[in-house]
Amino acid sequence: MAVPKSKVTKSRQGMRRSHHKLAAGSYREDKETGELHRPHHVDLKTGMYRGRQVIEPKM
Repeated sequence: MAVPKSKVTKSRQGMRRSHHKLAAGSYREDKETGELHRPHHVDLKTGMYRGRQVIEPKM
């Protein structure tokens, strides 16, 4: 069984966790309406996805 040889300091522990942060969500602008929406998701304002009407728009 693996046992640590010495204590991990708060500094080293913090350095290891420095990459655990959450990334901000990405948004792109719709070509026709100029609204922002997530890539690969339906635009809820227009109901369009990849140039096709998928759902009824929410107004």
